[in-house]
Amino acid sequence: MTSLHGGGNNTSLSSDTEAPPPPTATAHRRGGWITTPFIIATLFGLTVASGGWSSNLIVFLINEFNIERIDAAQISNVVSGCINFLPLLAAVAADSLFGCFSVIWISSLLSLLGLILFLLTVAVDGLKPGPTEPASGGQYAVLYSGMVLASIGLGGTRFTIATMGANQLAKQQQQATFFNWYFFSMYSAAFLSSTAIVYVEDNVGWRWGFGIGIAANALALALFLLGAPYYSRNETRASPFIGLLRVPVAAFRKRKMKTTTGDYYYGDDDDDEDAPTNWFSQLNRAAVKVDGDILPNGSVARPWKLCTVQQVEELKSVIRILPLWSSSIFLGTPIGVQLSLTILQALASDRRLTSTFTFSAGSIIIFSFLSTALGVVLIDRCVRPAWKRLTPGSKDLTPLQLIGIGHVFNFASMALSAVVEARRRRHLISVMWLVPQMVVVGLGEAFHFPGQVGLYYQEFPACLKGVATAMVAMLVGVAFYLSTAVVDFMRRVTDWLPDDIDEGRLDYVYWVMVVIGVANFGYFLVISWLYHYKNGEVVSKDEAA
Repeated sequence: MTSLHGGGNNTSLSSDTEAPPPPTATAHRRGGWITTPFIIATLFGLTVASGGWSSNLIVFLINEFNIERIDAAQISNVVSGCINFLPLLAAVAADSLFGCFSVIWISSLLSLLGLILFLLTVAVDGLKPGPTEPASGGQYAVLYSGMVLASIGLGGTRFTIATMGANQLAKQQQQATFFNWYFFSMYSAAFLSSTAIVYVEDNVGWRWGFGIGIAANALALALFLLGAPYYSRNETRASPFIGLLRVPVAAFRKRKMKTTTGDYYYGDDDDDEDAPTNWFSQLNRAAVKVDGDILPNGSVARPWKLCTVQQVEELKSVIRILPLWSSSIFLGTPIGVQLSLTILQALASDRRLTSTFTFSAGSIIIFSFLSTALGVVLIDRCVRPAWKRLTPGSKDLTPLQLIGIGHVFNFASMALSAVVEARRRRHLISVMWLVPQMVVVGLGEAFHFPGQVGLYYQEFPACLKGVATAMVAMLVGVAFYLSTAVVDFMRRVTDWLPDDIDEGRLDYVYWVMVVIGVANFGYFLVISWLYHYKNGEVVSKDEAA
């Protein structure tokens, strides 16, 4: 999906953030629940604003810029990929350079500028082509500039807001509760924008739709800045990536050492006497002290030849989780294919719900948003408690179990899409036939996105908590790029995807996605069976309280 999701009980997300300092007579107490309304309201407004253009982008490109349907779907996938890559860059900027607060307000401003450019394309004569004319270079320049700015704004805020909100709260239970509110609010706002604003765009006019988005974005930015006196803002620090990069360099420079054990360097943590783990022991050389590594004053003489044990273990934790992360790329690829092609199915279906109301094709994804939002609540309040009552020792669902269940829902939704498409080709069916596949994929996201957010936030090093949440966005970005490549490949080697999908075999495309999903699920089962949680255990919400 173009929006990233998660939340839940066992996403009891740990944080390296310390509790806010006690209040003084001259200063507000910073952080805590008082910041949550400002942060959630900001998220809600920005999601409403972005959903108005992102969920209806395919229809906008087809109807206003005369772009062919499959090409419009491909452009939408590329934009979605960019939106989901950018949170990683935003996380690095927030953790190492500017802090979450600055990244959020700057990104919100860029989003607002992008929406203004979208409005100009439909409000100013000459900035869009005529009904049957191709767009000019200048018209494309304005259009793509709006896409770039709006995408940067959306990608720069979404997961940075999640990290900032969690950083305001000291306890893991509070953070887990915040994430539930975060994802519920995000999906509720996406539902609102994909219904109300898309309806306005299709039936009243694009000017009004983009205008509403501009107002929502401006209000969100104002509310975020209004809460500035209450936010706890961690000071930015040196990039944690530099410390991680030093480890393989130092290990390589000491590759001729005949042992990976010795006198380890712990840095300022003199009380830590634990030796590094034996897993990937070649990296342990990076923390072994040899003559000349330490200066007489105790400082490191050559930082790229000696690292702390903590830095070694942090890199190992990242390496250990990468295979699991890779399995989620092919979890998101079928979703990217399905979302764009389902809109084309909707355009080719009977969208008349009554004699006076026609369903907007771009709004078909609202059923995915709605089922995910409701699914998050049901899983948290019904499925998890029932699971704990039925399992020995009252064990909660683990992040890996949540992800695994999401895999099953994922390829089941692709199979359902193939069956429905086979019927649609033979008969003119109602657009409502497409709802079940959206509901099933949404339920899958209600399981696997909470699992992924919880897994990465729990397992990543403390110095990379902001990056941990952005890793989910990054894998979705990769998935959307792969979905674009898959569709392009099928267009080249088959006749399944002509511009008129009634003349193709879209159902065959969905069956290919089922095969990919099942194979990837098998890969996930093997990797998850071999994986061991950090410290050998999973922290549950109740234990974290």
